[in-house]
Amino acid sequence: MIQKTISPIDGSVYVERTLADDAAVAAALEKGVAAQKAWRNTSIAEREAICRKALEYFLDNADEIGLELTWQMGRPVRYTANEIRKGFQERANYMISIAGKALADVEVEQITGFKRFIRREPLGVVFVVAPWNYPYLTSVNSVIPAIMAGNSVILKHAQQTPLCAERYAAAFEYAGLPNGVFQFLHLSHAQVASVIGDERIGYVAFTGSVEGGHAVQKAINDRFIVGGLELGGKDPAYVRADADLADAVENLVDGSFFNSGQSCCGIERIYVHQEVYEQFVSEFEKLTKTYALGDPTQADTTLGPMVRTAAADFAREQVAEAVAAGAKTLIDPHLFSADQQGTPYMAPQVLVDVNHDMRVMTEETFAPVVGIMPVSSDEEAIRLMNDSQYGLTASIWTSDLDAALKIGEQVETGTWFMNRCDYLDPALAWTGVKNSGRGCTLSSLGYESLTRPKSFHLKIKE
Repeated sequence: MIQKTISPIDGSVYVERTLADDAAVAAALEKGVAAQKAWRNTSIAEREAICRKALEYFLDNADEIGLELTWQMGRPVRYTANEIRKGFQERANYMISIAGKALADVEVEQITGFKRFIRREPLGVVFVVAPWNYPYLTSVNSVIPAIMAGNSVILKHAQQTPLCAERYAAAFEYAGLPNGVFQFLHLSHAQVASVIGDERIGYVAFTGSVEGGHAVQKAINDRFIVGGLELGGKDPAYVRADADLADAVENLVDGSFFNSGQSCCGIERIYVHQEVYEQFVSEFEKLTKTYALGDPTQADTTLGPMVRTAAADFAREQVAEAVAAGAKTLIDPHLFSADQQGTPYMAPQVLVDVNHDMRVMTEETFAPVVGIMPVSSDEEAIRLMNDSQYGLTASIWTSDLDAALKIGEQVETGTWFMNRCDYLDPALAWTGVKNSGRGCTLSSLGYESLTRPKSFHLKIKE
């Protein structure tokens, strides 16, 4: 079966790949098992040298990789290489650098006549299922730590971004990683479920939709393994009356519209204290209108097409429903000549007079659309932020650290930001609550899910 990647730029077929057949899948699983048995016996230093050389490949080829990514999923070329140079590099370097400490034996109090400790052992073959929206940033969270922990990896990338998986293979080949420790497969959804259910898979790291997360969970239900699930978000921001408004506007506009809003931790709803609401909305609208929507291969484009027309149509439908229910749009799409119905090119949109009876404020939009509501108190903001099936990140914009901490303790979220948003700090656990998923990547805690504890209880003959 042929898999085709349709570029959102012009609707052309950018990549065609043949899906792996049953024999190829079986061979990859066997190879992964065999390679891991040897790889687990390598030292952390050996693993580090190879992973750092693989990172070198990515950095040396960042511009070429960035252009490929633009054609595959539509993000402007002025930004795509930075996925490698910034976030990818930062996360890979951090997880490599902490591996020795994170994977070290856990010493316990000693008792005369005994030696006791806990060792973290690799799980075996880790199956990574990665999405298209940030294909390198999401996958690096699991691929590099899994290999550093002594596992082998099979990567399945989204149909929209198959070249990303192939780039990993090229990087690890360049770095001299033993054959079979990293592999990729182009697979159908049915094949993914089959691989997850195979006894040779020790762990599944999935990033995608809530629906996809349920499918992964169903596939592992009959096995005694777990999966890390990073799912959707409807991430809120709260702007208090004491916030630096210029800073809040600049960062929240970017957090709402970067990557055409196609970010699981992008800003989708904003609550602003009524004392500064009108000023905030005015400045937010003004800055939004400065975006340049168009051909993402052009250097001056700041907003590219969404990944496909269906995604843009879904967002337009949410906006239309909200307007019919009383919401007001602040951005005239005609200001953006590239905005066209029936295409993935969608202008940014800001909605006011919204409420939580509207889908645009409760369901994931995953588009350059944001709703803004006034609130009268911290308590109201907390209630509205928590009125969601999701809980990936949330942010507060304030000059009061104590208030930020107090409010953050009450907000149901995996990450709580103050005066920042739409960012992953690799030193902190990346996790979600409610329908935003389960499990953890990044930080030293990220290694816990990629290993299992084994206790050593040794009685010493005296």
